[in-house]
Amino acid sequence: MTYTCVAGLGVSGTAVAKVLAGRGERVVVVEAVEGERQLAAAAELARLGVETRFGEMVLPEGVARVVTTGWPPHHPLIAAALRAGVEVVGEVELAWRLRPPQAAPWLALTGTNGKTTAVRMLTSMLTAAGRKALAVGNVGVPVVRAVAEPYDALAVELSSFQLHWSGTLAPHAAAILNVAPDHLDWHGSMEEYAAAKGRIYERAGTVIFNADDPEATRLAEPYPGAVGFTLRVPRSGQLGLVEDLLVDRAFVADPVEAAEELATLADVRPFAPHNVANALAAAALARSLGVPSEAVRQGLRDFVPDPHRLAHVDRIGEVDYVDDSKATNPHAAAAALMSYPSVVWVAGGQLKGADVDELVRQAAPRLRAAVLLGADRARIAEAIARHAPNVPLVDIPDRDTGAMERVVTEAARLASPGDTVLLSPAGASLDMFANYPARGEAFARAVRGLRARAEARREHER
Repeated sequence: MTYTCVAGLGVSGTAVAKVLAGRGERVVVVEAVEGERQLAAAAELARLGVETRFGEMVLPEGVARVVTTGWPPHHPLIAAALRAGVEVVGEVELAWRLRPPQAAPWLALTGTNGKTTAVRMLTSMLTAAGRKALAVGNVGVPVVRAVAEPYDALAVELSSFQLHWSGTLAPHAAAILNVAPDHLDWHGSMEEYAAAKGRIYERAGTVIFNADDPEATRLAEPYPGAVGFTLRVPRSGQLGLVEDLLVDRAFVADPVEAAEELATLADVRPFAPHNVANALAAAALARSLGVPSEAVRQGLRDFVPDPHRLAHVDRIGEVDYVDDSKATNPHAAAAALMSYPSVVWVAGGQLKGADVDELVRQAAPRLRAAVLLGADRARIAEAIARHAPNVPLVDIPDRDTGAMERVVTEAARLASPGDTVLLSPAGASLDMFANYPARGEAFARAVRGLRARAEARREHER
């Protein structure tokens, strides 16, 4: 009987253990944290005959395979498995191997930023075309849970972690949105991070890349016939923009002479240049599976953006307040900052080894002020001092639950009519918050409190 060790008792690890136990395999889960959620998951798995070992970061004796759900190669357990010649695969790779005959085609997508938005746009387009589709992977639904279900297509969001441990994945089509420094603490270098992203192309039926992104373009170069997407007028074999139209010159009968209108810029919500790129990537993946242009347009119109992605919170005193807490790295923050002409920037958190100099240099002409919080705020302050020395800056050292209220109060004081107070942190949230949604919700609560105080003042003045 195959003896498998599952590394981690999160959502994906639990799903893997259930699927393997259901196939009659012996499974042992190794988990470092003995919290309430983990104990409940372990109790559920125990009823299926799955053993959970808490706190033991050692390779179980006699294991034939390790399934990891995001642990890096240098983790002690993973490193021990590799030294011992034990196969290590990721949850996505396992799901690919467990596909039944006639399984749904995979439309796979990766990138430093925009993955979840693009995958959800793709799912909306497939649904509009009458296809039974599901967004899976890094978007939150484990692929291993859905792979045996009767779908017409799976829209698969893949992180660099997942791709690192995927060796035989061969999607129907694969796209890279962008590649910028991120997770360097996990991969060890930018070269290794980019190489992990590039693995999505190795066995893909159709290669799709962002022709405006140098690294994505480089990764696609070895693949003849790769389809590009661009925010410029598309060449033959590309999707792109002609005035306010999204057009296809790749998945048409005559790419040299013909172009097909897919949608308009007004169909893309929320409107921002990087979100148009997301829409074009999703459209390319959908078109690779034969989705008609009218379904691409309807899918974009039906798409509901996820929270904390350029979400407009309120407009107070002719100042807009926007929650982009999902911007957990400099590349994502740069895209948000480029979407507004005059910004009071709320930033900070855990930079994960990323550099912010280029971000600040590019954004400097748009910055009216900055309010910084979180663990690595000093590094952002140093970059602002180098590239935007005249920009007013407020440092919030507080780490308590009221810190965001002080942040928003200071941002409102610095803002003028026509400005946007933009929470786009450029860093992870775990130094102060449970996750990036919690950070965004704290910002929204603080903005609502700001409005309540403003209305109370007006009422008092009457």
